[in-house]
Amino acid sequence: MVSTSSIRPAQSTDSCDLAKLRTLLWPDTKIDEHLIELHEIFLKGTNSTLPMTILVAHDENNALLGFIEVAMRSHADGCNPTRPVGFVEGWFVRESFRKQGIGRKLMGAAEEWARSQGCVEMASDALIENQESEAAHKALSFEIVDRCVHFRKAL
Repeated sequence: MVSTSSIRPAQSTDSCDLAKLRTLLWPDTKIDEHLIELHEIFLKGTNSTLPMTILVAHDENNALLGFIEVAMRSHADGCNPTRPVGFVEGWFVRESFRKQGIGRKLMGAAEEWARSQGCVEMASDALIENQESEAAHKALSFEIVDRCVHFRKAL
């Protein structure tokens, strides 16, 4: 485990480094688009109508090692439909720092945030072929509640 890593809320000064990490997780979105979205999140404290936060893992030099974005959702598959739920919107650790407990620390901090919002459940999702994400979620006691393939058709 990396003993020199710490977790803290992301700050607007993290935007450039955070946008680079987001591009590694979501490569179909350009870095400029991530910067615009991050600007809105830091300005408003959310990217929707419900609260959210971005937490970052950093080393002693304040270099970002990973992040987790967690938001409140009114519902999530497999969760109690009468209560809001904490939802992991994105979770990423730089490849060279994986399997050192950083992802676990990020998730623990996200769960604490969700509890502070009144949530009693946490939900997440991943692409069906993402075995690494599935294994990471299972290692932290998440259970699979559904498998789904989404379809679309241009009209």
